[in-house]
Amino acid sequence: MQRRHILRAGAFGLALTSPLSLLAQAPFPTRPVKLVVPFAAGGGPDVLARRVAGRLGQALGQSVVVENIVGAGGILAAQSVARAPADGYVVMLGASTHITQKAMQPSVRFDPIKDFTHIGRTLTSPQLLVVAADSPYKTLQDLVDAARKAPGTLNYASGGVGSAAHLSGAALGHALGLDVVHVPYKGSVEIVPSIMQGATHFGFPVVSTAVGLLQQGKVRALATTGSARLAALPQVPTLKEVTGKDELMLDAWSGIWAPAGLPAAVADVWFKALQQVYADPTVRAEHEAAGTLVALSSSPAEFTRFIEAETVKYQQLVKATGLSNQ
Repeated sequence: MQRRHILRAGAFGLALTSPLSLLAQAPFPTRPVKLVVPFAAGGGPDVLARRVAGRLGQALGQSVVVENIVGAGGILAAQSVARAPADGYVVMLGASTHITQKAMQPSVRFDPIKDFTHIGRTLTSPQLLVVAADSPYKTLQDLVDAARKAPGTLNYASGGVGSAAHLSGAALGHALGLDVVHVPYKGSVEIVPSIMQGATHFGFPVVSTAVGLLQQGKVRALATTGSARLAALPQVPTLKEVTGKDELMLDAWSGIWAPAGLPAAVADVWFKALQQVYADPTVRAEHEAAGTLVALSSSPAEFTRFIEAETVKYQQLVKATGLSNQ
C-alpha cells in the first residue's frame, strides 16, 4: 500500500510538472512572428525594418510579418505590444521616441523599462535638419537669423508630439533662444512633403527617410543631429559643429522589444537571430547607405542599461525645453 501510494504521488507530481516541462522544452518559434513597427509605411525606418524582417525570418526559421501601428508618436504601438503575451511571437521596434513620450507624458499607459523585455539595440541614426530646395536658407545661420528677425513666424514639422523630430526642433529653439512653431503631423513620412509643399519651413526627419529626396535635389540639408558627420553625407555638418552645443547631439535609436516577462531562452533565440542578421556586411552596407548605423548591443542586459541611461538623459532634456508641460 505504501509503495502504491508513493507511485500514485509520483504520477500525480509528474502530471503536474510534465506540461510545464514540455513547454519549457518546446522550440521557438514554431509559427510566424509579428514585428510591430510604430512608423508609417513607406518611411525610411519602415523600409529598413521590412528588409531586415525577411532576413530575421531566415535566421528564426519562421516568417516575420511586419505590422504598422502608427499614431501618437509611437504610443499606440507600445501600448498594444505591452499587453501582448510574453511568448516572443509579438515584438516591436522600440525606439528613442518611446522614451521621449514617457518623459513628456508620464500618464501614457506603458513604461519603456518595466513593461518590456529589451532584446537588443539594432540601429542608431541622426536626423537631418532640412529645408526645401528653393528655400532662401542656405545655411543654419541663415535659418537662425530669419527666426530671430521674426519670432513666432517660422515653423517646423514633426511626426507627432513627442517624436524625435519634435524634440530636436524644441532642443534647437531652446539652445539658440529661438521662437519657432511646432507643426505635428500623423507620421514622420509627412515631414518632408510638408516642407517641399511650403506648409512648413524646416524639419528633422531621420536620415533614412530624407536621404533619397536630398540626393534628388528636392530638399537641402543644413545639419545633422549626430555626434559626427555621416559617411553617406560628408558635406553636411553636425549641429554641434555649427553651434558648439553638446545638447544638440541627438541620435535616434531603435531596437527589438518584447512584452515584459519574456522567457530568457526565447530572448536568447531572438538576440542570436539579431546577431546573425546584423553581422552580414551587406545588411550593414544597406543601412549605412541610408544614413543609419548598425549598433547592436552586446547583450539584452546591456540594452536595458542603455535605455535606463537614455531615460535620464531625455527626462532632463524634456524638462529643460519645457516640453513636459505640453
